[in-house]
Amino acid sequence: MEHAPRLSEIADRYDAILCDVWGVIRDGRTLLPEAIEALRRYRANHGPVVLISNSPQPAPRVAAQLASMGAPDDAWDDIVTSGDTTLAAIRELGRGPVFHIGPPGYDDALFEFAALDFAPLDDAAYVVCTGLKFDRRDEHPDDYRDMLAAMKARGLPMVCANPDIVVQWGDDLLWCAGALARLYREMGGETVISGKPHTPIYELAFEVLAEAGHHLDRSRVLAIGDGPETDLIGAERNGLDGFFVAGGILGGDLDLDRFDPEAVGSVLEEYGTRCRWAAAQLKW
Repeated sequence: MEHAPRLSEIADRYDAILCDVWGVIRDGRTLLPEAIEALRRYRANHGPVVLISNSPQPAPRVAAQLASMGAPDDAWDDIVTSGDTTLAAIRELGRGPVFHIGPPGYDDALFEFAALDFAPLDDAAYVVCTGLKFDRRDEHPDDYRDMLAAMKARGLPMVCANPDIVVQWGDDLLWCAGALARLYREMGGETVISGKPHTPIYELAFEVLAEAGHHLDRSRVLAIGDGPETDLIGAERNGLDGFFVAGGILGGDLDLDRFDPEAVGSVLEEYGTRCRWAAAQLKW
C-alpha cells in the first residue's frame, strides 16, 4: 500500500474511476466539496467517472438526491447502484409475495421498479432487506435475531439490497442492511447479494462505460471507497486498484492528523483486505 495524499499525484496511471458515494463524496448529512472537486478535475482531464454505490435506491433516485444536495453536473458520467443490480435478482425470484425489512417509505422507488406483492412474514416467499426497519440510530442487528430465526425456519432467502454493514452519517455510524444479511448468513440463512463487493455491480459499471465507448483494461481502473468489506474487497475480486479513504467509516479508528500507512495497512488486514493507495480524504 502507498500513501497518495492527492488524486492528482496518481491520476495519469488510470483511465477511469469507480467511486463510492457515502463516506467519500458525502458524509451522510452533507457533500464533501474537496472530494467532488477531485472527481470533477479527473473527469475533465483524464477519463470517465462512474459512481458505484451500495444504496438500495435505483440510480435515478441517487442522482436526484445528490443534485438536491447541490452536487454539480460535471463531476461524474453515470451512477450504478446496488438497487439497480438487486432488481435483476428480484426479477429472477418473482413478484413474491415478499416480506420487507427496511424503513417505511424510504425505498419506494426500488419497489416501484420491481412491482412486488407484499405479505406478512408467515406468508412470504422471500424477504427483501433494504435496511433496519425502524430507527437505525437506536437499533442493533441483534434486535432482529427472532425475526431472522423465523425466516430461517421457513427457509426464506433474503435479498439484501444494500450490502454495507455501516454507513457514515456525519460523525456517527449507522447500521445498514448488510449487517442483517451477515447475521442471517451466520445463522445459516440464504442471502442473495449483488452490490459491492460482489461481481454484478462491477459488471454493470463496465457495461455502462462500454456503452459510452470506454473499453477499458481493468488494471488501469481505480476503485475509490471507504469500506474494507465492500469497496476494497470488491476492487480486489474484480482486478482493480483500490484507493482507501480512511476518513470514512473507519475514521474513528485511525489518527487522520498523522496519517500512517502502516497503521492503515494493519487495520485493513483485520478485514482480510488491502489496497494500492490510501489517504485520509479524497482531494485533488
